[in-house]
Amino acid sequence: MSGPRRVVVDTDMGIDDACALLYLAGRPEAEVVAVTSVAGNCPEPRAVRNIGYVTRLLGLEVPVARGAREPLPGAPPASRTAHGADGLGDLAGVARPMPAVTGESAAALLVRLAAERPGELDLLALGPLTNLALAARADPEVLTRFRSVVAMGGSGPRERRASDTNVAGDPAAARAVMAAPRRELVLVGVDVTGTALLPEEGLDALRAAGTPVTGFAAAILTAYRDLRARRSGTRDIPLHDPLAAAILLDPGLATGALTAPVAVLREDSSWRARPAHAAPGPVARVVTGVDAAGFVARFVRTLARL
Repeated sequence: MSGPRRVVVDTDMGIDDACALLYLAGRPEAEVVAVTSVAGNCPEPRAVRNIGYVTRLLGLEVPVARGAREPLPGAPPASRTAHGADGLGDLAGVARPMPAVTGESAAALLVRLAAERPGELDLLALGPLTNLALAARADPEVLTRFRSVVAMGGSGPRERRASDTNVAGDPAAARAVMAAPRRELVLVGVDVTGTALLPEEGLDALRAAGTPVTGFAAAILTAYRDLRARRSGTRDIPLHDPLAAAILLDPGLATGALTAPVAVLREDSSWRARPAHAAPGPVARVVTGVDAAGFVARFVRTLARL
């Protein structure tokens, strides 16, 4: 299929989610066709307002559907403060009125778009997989009608330090999605997204570009750096969700991958998704290595043009 990748974005619209949407908007090979909200980085009512703010900033007029406010039963208690109380770094003076939304749920929108445009759309999941699981419950074949499903989640074969937040946020939903029929499922996990770090020079370049979009990006990424410093003592800025968006558009950014079924497992005090060759179910492409430096340079160049 030639032409742009037409992407439906399912998001808990935190800081790196917002940057992923900015990245997609700046890539000529991408067309965002709809955005759906889910609870994760912040409560869903804040996530949908954040979606509205970012789409207005970009002049992006696409359907927005509200999704799950709570995970499926069995999820552990969630902390929703890593991106600030509002999900976008608690920036002062940022008004976020409720955007116009469709009259259907996120799950219903996913089912409808997949049925209307089979094989044409890519689904980019940037938060807990609750909406995808609910869509698969309504239509077990829904994921087979997307050209691909790319999810920011999983821990790869070995990662044990970084939190697998999107899987831990709704392990039952993650398990349902890993077991669901699909055309292609790609997992871009924390073991690789944690290597895509934005340096201070990247922040400086965004500030220097001097546009409303780059100013917003620099402000929320600076807030993310400062929040991480207060929480863990580290000042790095991992570009988790933008890397997943970039791999959807350019799979060649992945320098390593393995193909296997994926198991959702409780390890220590949390949950992770890992490739498990002996597990039942369909296979996924699990990214295990990336050109982090090449991606980060592309990310900065792309946003600086907005």
